[in-house]
Amino acid sequence: MTSITKTDDNIVPRLEAASEKIKKAHKSAASVIFGQDVVIKRALITILSGGHALLIGVPGLAKTLMVDTLGKVLGLDAKRVQFTPDLMPSDIIGSEVLDEAQGMQRSFRFIKGPVFTQLLMADEINRASPKTQSALLQAMQEHHVTVAGERHDIPQPFHVLATQNPLEQEGTYPLPEAQLDRFLLQIDVDYPDIAAERRMLYATTGTSENEVETILSTKEVIDIQKLVRQIPVPDKVVEAILNLVRAARPGTGIDANTDKYISWGPGPRASQAFMMAVRAKALIEGRLAPSVDDVIELAEPILKHRMALTFQARAEGQELNAIIAGLAKSVE
Repeated sequence: MTSITKTDDNIVPRLEAASEKIKKAHKSAASVIFGQDVVIKRALITILSGGHALLIGVPGLAKTLMVDTLGKVLGLDAKRVQFTPDLMPSDIIGSEVLDEAQGMQRSFRFIKGPVFTQLLMADEINRASPKTQSALLQAMQEHHVTVAGERHDIPQPFHVLATQNPLEQEGTYPLPEAQLDRFLLQIDVDYPDIAAERRMLYATTGTSENEVETILSTKEVIDIQKLVRQIPVPDKVVEAILNLVRAARPGTGIDANTDKYISWGPGPRASQAFMMAVRAKALIEGRLAPSVDDVIELAEPILKHRMALTFQARAEGQELNAIIAGLAKSVE
């Protein structure tokens, strides 16, 4: 098992302080977003891991409010783009305009689009054309965009929280596998339970509104993201990650159900996502190192959007959730 070495002793108090800050941030966000503790936690895992998340849920489950709230709680600049069929790439990354100064001198000036922010909500991302969807690819992966041959860096940190409505699929453009793989987690947003919905009714239909407290600054978020990368990962956790990801790939002969029911599986980026996400999860929960249980719990949100069922699986009524759960049990 990998342990904290003598040179790492100084990170223990920093991990404990960061964990307390994140717990306060979670509590502050939960004071406005009711009944979505798991969703908030996974969104925080995504941000602390330096990644992007795809939120799947029906309308009215506070997905937009969540992005705005997390921006305030974490001290990040947040913007929202409503994706529509007529949205153009320039509407996201920006465009050049011709300026005419005194003396008849003309020059091009770049006007930045909404992608130049720290927390971007891409609302209903699958409603835009593939050309527009791809405008986000470079920004998400390389943290800069190129316009007319000129490079423009995106502010740091930069995170995309994209949403999709599982209903009303007519007039939508499914995200290509290359773009899906850019998302660290797929977060399913379910309905709140009755107790949370009751609290929501009282809190949101009265004369007063809950004020969100800013817990962290941009610098503190960046520092915690760097700290997450220093958290040691035990050897057994690394082995669990490798075994799980490789078992989810068809054609390896590791799992018969995978070969039968999965048409394509996760690549190495899924293993990298696991390594970052289990560290962030451990930090949020106040632990100094991740465990195999963290791998099992995060298996579905990390693997679900990186796998596809075969025709036979769909004909037999198989579901990805059940297949992933079966694979996760094998690494216990």
